[in-house]
Amino acid sequence: MKTLYQSPTQDSFVQNPYRVYAEVLAGDTLRYWNEYEMAAVFDADTIHALLRDRRLGRALPHGKIRTIPHHLRDFAALEDVSMLEMEPPSHTRLRGLVLRAFTTARIKSLAPEIETICKELIDNFPTGEFDLLTAYCTQVPVRIIARLLGVPESMAPDLLRWSNAMVAMYQAGRTARIEHAANAAAKEFAEFMAEFIAARRSTPRNDLISELIRAESADGRLSTQEMVGTCILLLNAGHEATVHTLGNAVKALLEHNIPPRALAPERRADTVEEVLRFDPPLHIFTRYAYADLDIGSHTIRAGAQIALVLGAAGRDPRKCVVPHVFDPFRTPVGHAAFGGGTHFCVGAPLARLEMQIALAALFQHVPRLKLTSVPRYADTYHFHGVQQLMVSA
Repeated sequence: MKTLYQSPTQDSFVQNPYRVYAEVLAGDTLRYWNEYEMAAVFDADTIHALLRDRRLGRALPHGKIRTIPHHLRDFAALEDVSMLEMEPPSHTRLRGLVLRAFTTARIKSLAPEIETICKELIDNFPTGEFDLLTAYCTQVPVRIIARLLGVPESMAPDLLRWSNAMVAMYQAGRTARIEHAANAAAKEFAEFMAEFIAARRSTPRNDLISELIRAESADGRLSTQEMVGTCILLLNAGHEATVHTLGNAVKALLEHNIPPRALAPERRADTVEEVLRFDPPLHIFTRYAYADLDIGSHTIRAGAQIALVLGAAGRDPRKCVVPHVFDPFRTPVGHAAFGGGTHFCVGAPLARLEMQIALAALFQHVPRLKLTSVPRYADTYHFHGVQQLMVSA
């Protein structure tokens, strides 16, 4: 197996990882990524197959023990009850309960609220140059997920602060300062959610948290700790990826001078899929091998980790003609932005709906929107999103 030497924090890679992906995709698409100390898969077919392969999973393999440093015990306690880190049957039970509350009808019913929130934010845009990322791209997802769960929108600044601190744990440039901040955020977030859930148990309302409380399965109701972990996961995942995707979408649409008809009602869904293919918000998803696994002529041994480079899947020339070109009018091409298999993103329908409405509203009400400086991506790989989005309306 060939070795890839590429620091995920090198600025040239952070700004354009697709150059490296293209080089790998032109040759052997299974590489040992030296800086991650694990094998990494880059081609679309193998990534999609492995996402659905039950010999791989997120939970620690049998016999492996995770050592938790004292300064990360609160963060680790939430990870222990997170669907993201579980496999069946525990994952099946939790995901089933969430899906019973996270229904298609409930998601669709949010469309008018999303439109209203977008219009309110647009009406309050400042004059002159401003950062669209903080004024719009960040605000839409956090306000929507707060409404869906039933958390007061006045808590949005705290939700963002806690979420940003916790999500930083998954980036390549993780430091001791990031770890301490993430643990403090996890403790505060968990305490807030536990109190809020207790209040909802006595006074349920028409929101997702109340539905989760009422949800039952053959294994019983969600425990308080499971509820806390699930709600925090939904809040973190429900806004983080959408913020990045909205920012990346606006950047791509403006830099490529895409005409307004790309966001017409009959076109906007395909435009969002092209954004998710061209510049997705999450680039790596790691899994453990639970058994020896042959990929081509190479064997991944049981207990080893493997990186699925989701960001490369949409740029695979075997699946997409001229993959380096952003073309919202092309026939939609498959991507791996929402993962796949048992861990396919439960929030994908909501994310798609938010993207379609938020982008259409933005370019409809601000037709003269333009970039005032070249956006740079934040040093947060394996997340991929712009640091700022300076524009004028």
